[in-house]
Amino acid sequence: MPTYEALPRCTADLDRLSPTQRWRFRRAVLEAFVPDLRTRRPFHPGLRIKGIRCAPGVYKLTWAPDGRATWCYGRARIAGDRHIVWRRIGTHSILTSP
Repeated sequence: MPTYEALPRCTADLDRLSPTQRWRFRRAVLEAFVPDLRTRRPFHPGLRIKGIRCAPGVYKLTWAPDGRATWCYGRARIAGDRHIVWRRIGTHSILTSP
């Protein structure tokens, strides 16, 4: 099971989401993102994961038509498991400072 942490800014972003938005984000993460990390297969195309050009090593994940989250890989906490650092979550506007 991959481990994760959320930067303080991401936690604040998450608090500003509506309950429906939070549910949609968690659903995308638990039903598609985590299983793909666990099996190390390519990410589900519906997540539209892409690198962010202005921030090398940072990726964006699409969880709703106007729902985005940015993340990067962190140092593994458990040998053999990937560690995710959640950076931002919200609408497309978060991509101006991922």
